[in-house]
Amino acid sequence: MDDLTILRDLVLAPYILKATVLIGVYRKVGGNQFRHSFATLGILLDYKYFYDPILLKASLLHDLIEDLHWKGLDEIRNIDSDGPQVVDLVLEVTRNEDIETKVEYLDRLQYSSTNAKILKCADRISNLTDLHLDTHTDSKISQYLDQTEQYILPLAREVNEDFEKELLDLIIKRRILCE
Repeated sequence: MDDLTILRDLVLAPYILKATVLIGVYRKVGGNQFRHSFATLGILLDYKYFYDPILLKASLLHDLIEDLHWKGLDEIRNIDSDGPQVVDLVLEVTRNEDIETKVEYLDRLQYSSTNAKILKCADRISNLTDLHLDTHTDSKISQYLDQTEQYILPLAREVNEDFEKELLDLIIKRRILCE
């Protein structure tokens, strides 16, 4: 199948509707988590991940559990035949704040599935794009960039060298802003 056929046949509408609950979740940089989900989806499309509907669908819902402590996973499982795998991927990229520190979560991602690594890289690209001095202190930005270098760049190196290039570019540009 060609890219056009794959995209034409991709059914995202039910997942988009589920993701609308994120409209009410404010982002410190402005906007809301729904737009961030679409940005993450857009990054995956930009990198031509057309062939993986589970990855694309999960990108729309990847922050549902963390941001809303959302319990409607069975609703997602029952959307379509991809639902169970979408839930599994969302859970894989979700930090369980009750049992994991941020560092433990980032360490765990080093041993996650390829799709989890891809999704986390796209998510981090979106987050870095939204990282600005008017919403975060120099110190906070620097810590986030250090974390990206230590934990996310190795994922990018493993799954997509273009992710690595973009992340490095964003890190360099954000560090220059902080100087």
